[in-house]
Amino acid sequence: MKKFFPPLFLLCALALGIVVVFSNTVSSTYVPKPDANLTVTDNEPFDKMMQVLTHERCVNCHPNDGIPKQGADGHPHHFGIAGGPNNTGFEATNCATCHQSENNPYSGVPGAPEWSLAPASMQWEGLSRTEIATSMMDPERNGGRSPEETMHHLTEHELVLWAWKPGVDADGNPRTPPHVPKEEYIAAVKAWFHQGHIIPSE
Repeated sequence: MKKFFPPLFLLCALALGIVVVFSNTVSSTYVPKPDANLTVTDNEPFDKMMQVLTHERCVNCHPNDGIPKQGADGHPHHFGIAGGPNNTGFEATNCATCHQSENNPYSGVPGAPEWSLAPASMQWEGLSRTEIATSMMDPERNGGRSPEETMHHLTEHELVLWAWKPGVDADGNPRTPPHVPKEEYIAAVKAWFHQGHIIPSE
C-alpha cells in the first residue's frame, strides 16, 4: 500500500525545495557578521575611514600621474622617481634600492614590506571621498579584490598600517601619522563593511 502524504507536507517540501534551489542560484555578496565590539554607527565609519584614506600618507602612494609624492604638500618624489611598468620604479631607481622592509632612522627613508606605488587603476590623487571609495570597491580597479579581500587589505596589510609608524624625515623630524588612531580606523573600516559598505553621497 502506498503511503499517504498530507497536502500540507507536500506544500512544505515543495517550498523547501524552491528555497534551496533559489539560494544556490543567487550570487553571493560578502556581508561580514556584525562585531559586538564595534560601537560606531551611521556614516561615522565611512567618515573615519576616509579621514585616513585621504591623508597624505595614503594619497602620496596613489598618484594620478605615476609619480610618487612626498611630504604633507604632496610634492613629486625627489630624483625624478616614477613608478614604472611594475609600480616599483626602474632598474636603476627601483623602490627597494632605498625603501627597505622597515624605516631607516639614520637616512630618514621610510620603509615597509612590499613597498611600491599603487597601480594606475588605483589612483586617488584629486578624487573625492566617494570617488575613492567607489574606486577601491571596483574589482576592475582594485586588483580584482572581493569586498572581504578589500577589508583585509585595508586593515591588515603592513604597507597600509605603516601610515601609523612613518618614522622620521631626513632631518630627524617625526612624520605625521593620520589623525585617526589605528585601532579606531580598523574598527571604522570593519563597521563600514559590516553595514554593507554603502558609499554615501557627498
